[in-house]
Amino acid sequence: MSDEDDLDDYEPEPEPDEEDLEKEDDEKETEEWEDYRKEGEEFSEEWMPIPLTENMMKEGLSLLCKTGNGLAHAYVKLELKDRDLTDINLLRSYIHLRYVDISENHLTDLSPLNFLTHLLWLKADSNQLRTARLNELPYLQIASFAYNQITDTEGISHPRLGSLDLKGNHIHMVTGLDPQKLSSLHTLELRGNQLESTLGLNLPKLKNLFLAQNLLKKVEGLENLSNLTTLHLRDNQIETLSGFSKEMKSLQYLNLRGNMVSDLGELAKLRDLPKLRALVLLENPCTDETDYRQEALVQMAHLERLDKEFYEEEERAEAEEIRQRMKEEQEQEAEPEHDLELDQPLV
Repeated sequence: MSDEDDLDDYEPEPEPDEEDLEKEDDEKETEEWEDYRKEGEEFSEEWMPIPLTENMMKEGLSLLCKTGNGLAHAYVKLELKDRDLTDINLLRSYIHLRYVDISENHLTDLSPLNFLTHLLWLKADSNQLRTARLNELPYLQIASFAYNQITDTEGISHPRLGSLDLKGNHIHMVTGLDPQKLSSLHTLELRGNQLESTLGLNLPKLKNLFLAQNLLKKVEGLENLSNLTTLHLRDNQIETLSGFSKEMKSLQYLNLRGNMVSDLGELAKLRDLPKLRALVLLENPCTDETDYRQEALVQMAHLERLDKEFYEEEERAEAEEIRQRMKEEQEQEAEPEHDLELDQPLV
């Protein structure tokens, strides 16, 4: 079996479900963020140059696999985590590598990875990278550049990339993410950056989008994400719920916890999301309103869960009564206008 056949058969790990995502949010988010901030204080230090050596390679290599025509073998997995590395130029000659972990080093340059054209999985978290730019890697499916000093999203164009993690960087705006070149991307993690806009994220294949802990004031440019099922916007500065549309026909889970939505009337703007089942609005001013929970269900009859609490049948019946009453009132208001039109004299 050739390298290409093996790579085609590779299957990534299954995506986490909603409860797993919520659990990660609540239990790990703050702790992880504080750790990152502490690490950030060390970024300015001068590091002694430590290049990758053959001895380090021998210690880090594993997983012997067939290569080429199936007659030769090579190690395809490399673990170089936390080695204080500043230089990985030696990797250029290890062209059969498929799984590489170079996280928790002091790397500023990943260009040697451009030679690893069979790479499937890359973890380069907690380095000193200022960019995630690489040549197109045809088989790369999972890539993580979390907790670096990356300032933009340019130069990411891997056709089979399914999951991209850029959390904990310094990205102000998303640019250069071409849907034609990222045709397989289903999960994008941008939590803990400095994003001021959601523009630039028009990636129709996206299923999971994580934008928590940024500087967002509104949602825009996501209207055509018809495959998006999970959207995390926790801990931003969002005041309005404009920017959602019926074209977002797959969205099931929306986390808006810790934002600045004060007007319950904003909930009506989520009415057109046909599959929205779970909504989190904790720590928004609107949740202090007495009829907050009821109003959400009145506006979104298909909602199953608000702030992690499922709706009871009694609440559903009450909300249905209110909707019916509102409908009747609207019809009654429209009737006099209709009668007036009929009473107008013919000219």
